[in-house]
Amino acid sequence: MNQLGPQQDEEESLTAEEGAHWVAVSDLMAGLMMVFLLVAVAYMVILERETEKIKQVALLYQDLREQLYQDLYNEFKDDLPRWGAELKAEDLSLQFYNTDVMFDLGQSSLQPEFEEILADFFPRYARIITSDKYRYDISEVRIEGHTSSDWTNARSVDEAYINNMRLSQARTRSALGYVLSLPEVNYQKEWLKGHLTANGLSSSKLVIDTVGQENSERSRRVEFRLRTDADSRIREILKDALDK
Repeated sequence: MNQLGPQQDEEESLTAEEGAHWVAVSDLMAGLMMVFLLVAVAYMVILERETEKIKQVALLYQDLREQLYQDLYNEFKDDLPRWGAELKAEDLSLQFYNTDVMFDLGQSSLQPEFEEILADFFPRYARIITSDKYRYDISEVRIEGHTSSDWTNARSVDEAYINNMRLSQARTRSALGYVLSLPEVNYQKEWLKGHLTANGLSSSKLVIDTVGQENSERSRRVEFRLRTDADSRIREILKDALDK
């Protein structure tokens, strides 16, 4: 008679139970892996969909910027040389550089000649940007004041910067107040008041020439710069994706 029979049966039973346990664990792990895989696939599908939306918004606004630039260029191309101004496609800015006709040295009041230029320019500019074609996609119309880094009798670079900041801010407020006072823009004044801003930037964005030197004349300028709503649209798409 085999004395080890019961012990062997018990060991075989334990081995069978362990095998069944590991089969159950492996089934559970396989199930979890399948869940994770499905979640990953779903996330990739959502990400691809949101990426495509962002791409579409970017293309839409690129087309809008190009159309807006072309409309502005067609309107002002003959006037820019006599105004001492330049229209830039990359940032939709129209920059006035002829400081001799804009402000007296160190002063913020508009000179009469610059008032005449703005009276000619701004109503036509407002007509384009407030048209149904563009008004709903423009988030801000920035009037920016820029200066050179110079300031007579400044005791330090910082003092010159602060003085120029004060001056550039005062100049943009003068320009803003003047263009809003023009009777030709009264019909769009509420829209303009909701989008126009005055931004004095001192010498923070100097114009540098090809040899790396500051171009003081070009650095002293007033810009009308447009910002579209593309960034906020993209932020909304990303927020919606994160909330899902």
